[in-house]
Amino acid sequence: MNVYFLSTGFSLLFLIIIIDLVRRQRLKEQYSLLWILFGIALFGLSLNIRIVEKFANILDIKYAPAMLFLFGLLFCFVFILHLTIVISKLTDRVLKLSQTIAIMEQERRNEHD
Repeated sequence: MNVYFLSTGFSLLFLIIIIDLVRRQRLKEQYSLLWILFGIALFGLSLNIRIVEKFANILDIKYAPAMLFLFGLLFCFVFILHLTIVISKLTDRVLKLSQTIAIMEQERRNEHD
């Protein structure tokens, strides 16, 4: 089986799964956009072998399909960084919310005393 054929099939299946997850509201639209763009890019690269081989030659990669895996790995790193930033912001918000609730509870106790 050809690696490009396998990659094309995987990217198409991946796009269908992402769209289904968004449709069933199991994945928020703001996160799905990155995944959909990745799936479209992977699908496009899988269909156009010349682009993959051209980039592989520029980067001196001997096995051109390895570019697809490199592309996927780089995307995963970028997406993990994005999720880490989101988690950091949410952690700050939870901390502020917890502090606000503690202050409100203390004020409520002081009113009843």
